[in-house]
This record gives sequence, C-alpha cells and structure tokens, in this order.
Amino acid sequence: MPVKDELRQRFATLSPALQQIAKYVLDHPNEVVTSSMRTVGAHAGTPPSTLVRFAQHLGYEGWPQFKQAMAQEMGLGSEAYGERARSLLGRGSDKTLADEIFQVHHANLDATERHSSSGLSKVAALLEKANAVHAAGFRACFPIAFSFVYVYRLFRNSVHLVDGQGGSLEMQQRAMVKGDALVVISFAPYSREALQVAEAAKAAGCKVVALTDSAASPLSLLADATLLFSIHSPSFFPSITSGMALIESLLELLASQAGKSVVKRIENAEAQLFESGAYLEVVGKRGAL
Repeated sequence: MPVKDELRQRFATLSPALQQIAKYVLDHPNEVVTSSMRTVGAHAGTPPSTLVRFAQHLGYEGWPQFKQAMAQEMGLGSEAYGERARSLLGRGSDKTLADEIFQVHHANLDATERHSSSGLSKVAALLEKANAVHAAGFRACFPIAFSFVYVYRLFRNSVHLVDGQGGSLEMQQRAMVKGDALVVISFAPYSREALQVAEAAKAAGCKVVALTDSAASPLSLLADATLLFSIHSPSFFPSITSGMALIESLLELLASQAGKSVVKRIENAEAQLFESGAYLEVVGKRGAL
C-alpha cells in the first residue's frame, strides 16, 4: 500500500503526537523528502525522537527508511553516486565507454523531446507575459540557469539570475513580485535552495516554471508549468546535456517570437561585446555569442 494511503487509513488509530506528524507528512511531502530530520521536526513541532518513533510505528527501521519510502513513492529514488562510481572502476581502457556515454546522451535528448517539446510554447508564452523573469539553478544545475540568463539578456533586459552569491539569496528572493516569473532547475537529489526559491516565488505571486526530471518532483508539484529533461548517465553523476538542450530550445522559441526588434537588440549586444574587448576580434570573422 502507498505510504500516504496507509497514513490516511491508520490516522484515526495514531496517538495525538503521531497524528500531528502524519498530518504534516501528508500536507508537506516535498519537505519530508528534501529536508533534514531536524528541519522536518522543527516545522512539524515535534522532536526528532518522535519522528523516529513515528517511522518505527509504521514498520520502518527509522526515519531515513521512511523518508526513502516516501521518495520512492514520488518517483525520486536514485542510486548513490558512490555505488555508481564503483561500477566504473576498471573501465578506463574500455573503448566502448565513450560510445556508451554518447548513446545515452542521444537517448536522453530523444526522451526530453518526447516529454517536453509540446510544452515549450506554453512556457514561452508564460515568460513573454511576465514583467520580469528570474532564473535559479544550484550546483550542477547552475550552468543551465546561467546560460538561460546570459542568452536571454541579449534580447531582454528584465532577466535576472538568482544564485545566492555572497549570502544574498533572501535579498534576491525579495526582488520577485507578482507578475514576474521564475524558471527553476533541479533534479534528484533536489537542491534545498531551488525549492526555497520556488516556494518564495509562489508566495510572492510569481508564475513558476520547473525544469526537472520528474512530474512528481517537489518543483513540479508547485509549478505552473513543467518541462522535463532526462538525466540518465553511465557515469556516476547525472547528465545535464538534455537540460541544456531544453533551455536552448526555449531560448530559440523566445527569440523567434520576440518580434523584429529582437534582431537589433542582439546586434547591439554583440557590437558592445566586441567594442568593450570582451570578445577578441578576428580579422574576417565574427565569433559566436
């Protein structure tokens, strides 16, 4: 029986203290699978020891096992990086390893196209209507968010990167207001900061677009629109190749629908990059942005 169904079925038989935890788990499944036991306990108003007792009452060895069961039920379970890295040992001279990686990249791109190509127009329309667009991606997803902001800023000024640099995450979140949109990127195991920013954007009245790996991810569950990308990899760490491809496709669509003025903006931006010395001028050639 699914964990949440079991909780609903057994709710009336639980003690008041355990009912308090069960209600919190049912109301906040995202936080249960992404936050520490201490954080969940603090927000649920109960000590960690009671969380352990709650998990054991349901038949689990402890809270980590209960948390893992919740994650798997939401489609978020993943093999540990160390275990995946161990499978690579001794394959350094394996000539098929590189071929395998490229084959998986191709499969990821195909899967991402199937899952998300039909949703790109909806997301582009949502972003075009927004007064300002914010983008957030942390750790492995930072390059995706940065690339989105870097290229989008070439033809739209009201695009901002939320990166929390210098401890400024709360300050950057305050800039998100009703009428804006947030593009937030993360995959399992999900970034605490990504979920924090998404929740702040939602509370501020922003539209939220999630780029993530599962329709059951914490980001997707609160997003107004979701674009899925596949992260499979024969390596020890998930791949972001299809995430980059997805954001490039979205940018291409945004540029194509921005009107004739976008061409002038991009030309001016390119000229400024060369005039400032940011790009080196090669005689007879103009480098790509």
